Amino acid sequence: MQARDELEVTVCHSLDEVAASDWDALGAGAYPFTRHAFLHGLEIHDCLEPFGWHPVYFLLRRAGQLIAAVPCYIKTNSYGELVFDHAWVNAYHRAGLDYYPKLVTAIPYTPATGERFLFNQELVPGDEEQRLLRETLVQVIQGFCSDQKLSSWHILFAEKEVLDGLGRRDIMQRSDVQFHWQNDNYQDFDDFLSRLSSRKRKNLRKERRSVAQENLDIRMQTGGSISDDEWQRIYELYAGIYRRKYGTATLTSAFFQHLGEHMPEQVLAAITRDQGHIVATSLFFRSDTHLYGRVWGCDQYFNNLHFECCYYQGIDYCIREGLQCFDPGAQGEHKLARGFLPTLTWSGHWIAHPQFREAIEQFLQQELRYIDSYQSDLLDHSPYKSTE
Repeated sequence: MQARDELEVTVCHSLDEVAASDWDALGAGAYPFTRHAFLHGLEIHDCLEPFGWHPVYFLLRRAGQLIAAVPCYIKTNSYGELVFDHAWVNAYHRAGLDYYPKLVTAIPYTPATGERFLFNQELVPGDEEQRLLRETLVQVIQGFCSDQKLSSWHILFAEKEVLDGLGRRDIMQRSDVQFHWQNDNYQDFDDFLSRLSSRKRKNLRKERRSVAQENLDIRMQTGGSISDDEWQRIYELYAGIYRRKYGTATLTSAFFQHLGEHMPEQVLAAITRDQGHIVATSLFFRSDTHLYGRVWGCDQYFNNLHFECCYYQGIDYCIREGLQCFDPGAQGEHKLARGFLPTLTWSGHWIAHPQFREAIEQFLQQELRYIDSYQSDLLDHSPYKSTE
């Protein structure tokens, strides 16, 4: 698309075609999952197409300079999205229609809220200009879906205020609940514990004490301090969980090595050693304000070690580093008792078929009432003292 104001929207299918410096000039802050190294690493290290993720990047240039982009994927399944639309698939099938292929704007296997429309903040600093350019991109993407005969477009784990601005483009909103920890200017872990009710505080101390009694060496390390052999071991532990429970690991050993090399300060691991041998690990990413828990792996059982590596090490790190939020991943009501409060997440959905769009909108309105009630019920069981 070429317009009189020299705006041009193009499509590419690999970040090989976009300079890392141009891409990384997009987006505010240091949200790790839209960085060139992360998305390109998924491409080149066989984490996408074997599992039905086919990249489509919408690029917006002005006078030849990249000013905005939207990372998308054509999907032939719903694997790795973590916003579940299987009921919609079945409804299409019963009607004799194809739900796949569809288009998603998402971070593969990563249910972490963040920007999905990326802007160069220096070249497009104003909210109003960003809103207008966002509408331009939406119009192009919906046209792409029509041209390619894609059933729908889904924007997953997006910021709600962005989705609020897209209602006029027939994009419907859907919510769900995750459990996030917020840093209330805690001085240390004991200060955090002091804000919990007595019963919850005693339970957390008991869990941490049981791990300490195992005499394990648990350290939070940045990616740049992790050796190639250690990355291989981290991968083996992660892949072992999939072999025992879920099937095939989606991330590859080469991708883990790539993270350590290209995102050395934004990827971290809580590594557990027993007499020098790595027996468990939890992988994290960080921005300037947030910590994100992503991957867990182990091959020996130690009581409460999962809670220590995946939750308490992350809380400790956030307090030390002054990060304001810890998102440990999707689902898990057990996180509530450990200081993680129910937090709404949001996605947007454009359905090309008008009758299905109307039916899904009615479903989403009913579901939203349930989600609101569910979050309210969870908050009634907050682990924090009543004064909190």
